[in-house]
Amino acid sequence: MEPVLDLAAFVSASPTPYHAVAESVRRLGAAGFTEQVETQDWDDSPGGRYLVRDGTVLAWFTGEHGVRRAPLRIFAAHTDSPTLKVKPRPDTGAAGWRQVGVEVYGGALWNSWLDRDLGLAGRLALYDGTVVPVNVARPLLRVPQLAIHLDREVNQGLKLDPQRHLLPIWGLGAAREGDLLEFLASETGVDASQIAAHDLVVHDLTPPARIGRDEELFAAPRLDNQLSLHAGVTALIAAARENVPTTPVLVGFDHEEIGSESATGAAGPLLERLLTHLAGGVGSRDQVFAAARALSCDVSHAAHPNYLERHDPSHLSVPNGGPLLKVNANQRYATDAPGAAAWRRACRDAAVPSQVFVSRNNIPCGSTVGPILSTRLGIRTVDVGVPILSMHSARELCGADDPGHLATAATAYLTDPV
Repeated sequence: MEPVLDLAAFVSASPTPYHAVAESVRRLGAAGFTEQVETQDWDDSPGGRYLVRDGTVLAWFTGEHGVRRAPLRIFAAHTDSPTLKVKPRPDTGAAGWRQVGVEVYGGALWNSWLDRDLGLAGRLALYDGTVVPVNVARPLLRVPQLAIHLDREVNQGLKLDPQRHLLPIWGLGAAREGDLLEFLASETGVDASQIAAHDLVVHDLTPPARIGRDEELFAAPRLDNQLSLHAGVTALIAAARENVPTTPVLVGFDHEEIGSESATGAAGPLLERLLTHLAGGVGSRDQVFAAARALSCDVSHAAHPNYLERHDPSHLSVPNGGPLLKVNANQRYATDAPGAAAWRRACRDAAVPSQVFVSRNNIPCGSTVGPILSTRLGIRTVDVGVPILSMHSARELCGADDPGHLATAATAYLTDPV
C-alpha cells in the first residue's frame, strides 16, 4: 500500500495510545513477531518479539549472532498526542445541556478542538482486573464556540478558560451521576456496575485525507506522533525481513506530551530493562551500549507561509523535502555531529532527501524523548522528524511523500552496522 494511505489506516485505527499500541501489535504479529509477556520467562530464541505495557510498546528482532556482533539500533517515538482527557467524575452540565468534564492533556491548541465532531475512546478497567478497550467513533461530543454576537472582540484575540470553555456537550437534560459510564458500558457490552476506573480521551472524527491541487499534502489527526510510530513499525518489519547485521529495536513511549516521567514514559525503566537483557545483563551491557545508536523520531515545525518571521531563515523546513535532522545547541535535541553523520548516511544510502531544522534564537524549541534517552542510557542519540503544520492541533498537515521518506530512511538507519 502507498505509505501515506497506510499511515491513514494506522491513524484511523489509533485514537488513543492504547489503540496505537494494539494496531502496532497487530501489524507486528502479522509479520511473525510474537509477544514477550513481562511476567513470564524470557524467550531468547532468534526472531521478532514485542512487549506491551499499557500505552507503550517495545519490539525487537534478534538474529543468530547476538548483540555483540549485531549492534543495537533503536528507533524511539511516542504514542500519545495532545487532547482532552475525561475526568474521573465526568457527568456535568448546565442550562439544559448535558456535558462531559475534561482536562487538557499536553500542550494542545485549545481552539482547534472547537466546533468539531468528536468521538470518545480509551479503556475501561473493571473490578475483576479486566481492561476493556472502547472506541465510540461516531459524532458524540462537541465543544461549541460562543457566537460572535456575544463577543464582538473575539477576532482580536480568543481567550479560553480550560475549566469553563472546553467542556463538550453530548446531550440534553440534567446531568446524572454515572450517565457516561452507563452509555460506554452499553457500547462495550459490560456491566456498568463493574467499571472501577477509566482512561478516556476525545478524538477528532474527520478522516485522514490527501488534499491539495495534486493531492501532494496529507491532513490527519495525531500526526504528532503517530506518523513517527508508523514509520518505526514499518521500518522494524522491513528490517526483520532481511538478514540484517544489527539488532533493531522499536519503542513507542506513552506520556511524552506531559514530560515522559512515568512508568511507561521515556524517563521510566522499560527500555533500559529490555536493552540490558538483550545485552546479556548489567555486567556485560557497557560495551553493548557503547556500540549502540538511537534514533529519536518526533515531528517538527514546517515553515509556516503566513508566519515566516517565526522561523530561522537559513533553516526553513518544507513539506516533501525529506525528514529533518533536528539540532539545538542547548541539547533540547540530542543530535551531535557523529549522530548527524549516521543519519545523513542512512538518508544517502536510502536515496531519501533530508533537511535540517534549527529554531530561531529568540524562539525556544520544544524537546523530545531523545535527550532523556541519551541521558538515561548513555547511548548516542540523534533527533529527526517530519515537518508538519498546525502541530498540537486536533488536525495537522504534512507533505504526502514525507511518511514514506521517513520509513525508508529509518529502515536504512536500523540496518546500518557502522
